[in-house]
Amino acid sequence: MLCVLKGMTPFHQSQNTADALQVKYAFESFVDDKLFPCVAAKAALTKDQMQLFVAGHLACPKDDRAILDFIYDFVDQYRKAISEEIFDHLLWQRLQALSDMDAMEYPYDSRVDSNPSSSNFSFSLKEEAFFVIGLSPGSSRDARRFQYPTIVFNPHAQFEELRSLKRYDKMKNIVRKRDIALSGSINPMLQDFGDDSEVYQYSGMRYGKNWECPYKYNK
Repeated sequence: MLCVLKGMTPFHQSQNTADALQVKYAFESFVDDKLFPCVAAKAALTKDQMQLFVAGHLACPKDDRAILDFIYDFVDQYRKAISEEIFDHLLWQRLQALSDMDAMEYPYDSRVDSNPSSSNFSFSLKEEAFFVIGLSPGSSRDARRFQYPTIVFNPHAQFEELRSLKRYDKMKNIVRKRDIALSGSINPMLQDFGDDSEVYQYSGMRYGKNWECPYKYNK
């Protein structure tokens, strides 16, 4: 969300002057007021997705170029791919919503664990486990970079079949070699199937040591 605020006095200096900051704070307080009805603006403020520009008096044309440049910058940023962090957040949001709806009709696949911290975890829909792969324009991994945000659902049973046929390790090694050729390194979140929870591999983003999966199975 982009907002151009016109003050009663000129603000031709930095956007961090005391007067400019006061105008910004006043607007944020206005939006944050419990009586303010626009929930979209409130959400933008809460998520720090609101960009504010303080200009001079409404009758003064002096800041028009600065306003236009500010809006141009906003448009350029808006047109860029969503960040990896935002994609990760939205991916888990969608998976949670799908799981909550599915839980009202089907139990969790009994062959896997519903706890995302378990090494036997897999995402379940219609009592069928899936290994999820996220693709997005802003991914830090070349192999995960696609022009449209995408969620791929791979049936978990396919991986078990490869293991039973002793083909999994061969496939894994081929994938890793190609990933190195494409990106110069193996995905740091990549784990051998079954060695750690697969949730670390879903979005393709590199998580810190203290990251906790936001997904929770609600029976």
